[in-house]
Amino acid sequence: MHREDDLATIAAFYRRVQWTALALGVVWVVWLLAPILSPFVFAALLGWLGDPMVDRLEARRLQRNTAVVLVFSVMTLVLAIVAILLVPLLEQQLVTLVESLPNYRDWFVQTALPWIERRTGLQILSWLDPERLFQLIREHWQSAGGVAATVLGYVSRSGFALMGWLANIVLLPVLTFFFLRDWDLLVERVGALVPRDHYDTVRRLARESDEVLGGFLRGQLTVMLILGVMYAIGLWAVGLNLGILIGLIAGLLTFVPYLGPASIVVFGSIAALVQYGDWQHLAGVAVVFTVGQIIESYWLTPKLVGDKIGLHPMAVIFAVMAGGTLFGFLGMLLALPVAAVANVLLRYAQDRYRHSRLYAGDAVAIAPEPAAVVSAEPAAVVSAEPPADGREPPAT
Repeated sequence: MHREDDLATIAAFYRRVQWTALALGVVWVVWLLAPILSPFVFAALLGWLGDPMVDRLEARRLQRNTAVVLVFSVMTLVLAIVAILLVPLLEQQLVTLVESLPNYRDWFVQTALPWIERRTGLQILSWLDPERLFQLIREHWQSAGGVAATVLGYVSRSGFALMGWLANIVLLPVLTFFFLRDWDLLVERVGALVPRDHYDTVRRLARESDEVLGGFLRGQLTVMLILGVMYAIGLWAVGLNLGILIGLIAGLLTFVPYLGPASIVVFGSIAALVQYGDWQHLAGVAVVFTVGQIIESYWLTPKLVGDKIGLHPMAVIFAVMAGGTLFGFLGMLLALPVAAVANVLLRYAQDRYRHSRLYAGDAVAIAPEPAAVVSAEPAAVVSAEPPADGREPPAT
């Protein structure tokens, strides 16, 4: 009997090793294919976000292909309207930024650095002297040559990178359409591969992950859009030439906790100081920031997002940075979905651990403590000490 138990334990251990090796192999393949997987992952996310709308249209007796065409057309129309409105505006803002760069350079050299030197005692301007810079270049010309070669190599590869981006943009709508059309079929095929003994558990975890992640992404995208438009209008009303660009950047960075608010404070304040140099426009930037934070904290995030992802802000920041470091843009795209699913799996593992023999010790199961029953009659008090005559107390 003991031999059979030992063989079963060894077999279970080898199965776990096989699954671990398979998972590591999948991660390695994803790391290798990261440069070409970005359009597929982005299209899969769009298809997953649009699938509930397709299912609702199917419930109203529309064919799947017709529902997919309607949803895809609406998504394309929305993206086209956004592009038509934003591209000329962003182009104008970028031109303004390029024209304003000398003003920012002069403010940085003549105002910001002297102020920092007076407060800290550091001699920063001496390191920015052109003669000193040329002297450093002459002394380290070999390193400079290596850096120049690296830069030239990057520039020579940038043309191929641009062609790759254009190819990804062309592929994105095609892949999105196919993911929308075949999403339910893909889910069924993946579900057919799940071992039958674990099918109910995997189905429950997948449904919970879908609810958590879907609610978070839809809500967070809406919050980013509203805050970006609101910040852009607010900074434009303050009078900043780059207010629209700064507001849109702050809105897009809202998905990383504290990064969006920090960007509007830093960039907005610098833009106000360079353009006007007075406290009134700084106060205007502070008002825009405060109003945006109040609306986000007390209305947008609680109503649209809530605590659907269940992750601490530090965990979100770590997930985004780790994904970007390991897999580049693909990792940043997958960071929050993977973190949300991992959080669901960790909650399941914690629940299993609390009901395991390792946590309970020798007890087979941990029974919940019975609730206290409130009685109208006073409870009898049983003394821990025996009576004076040595007899056992009567049973109550």
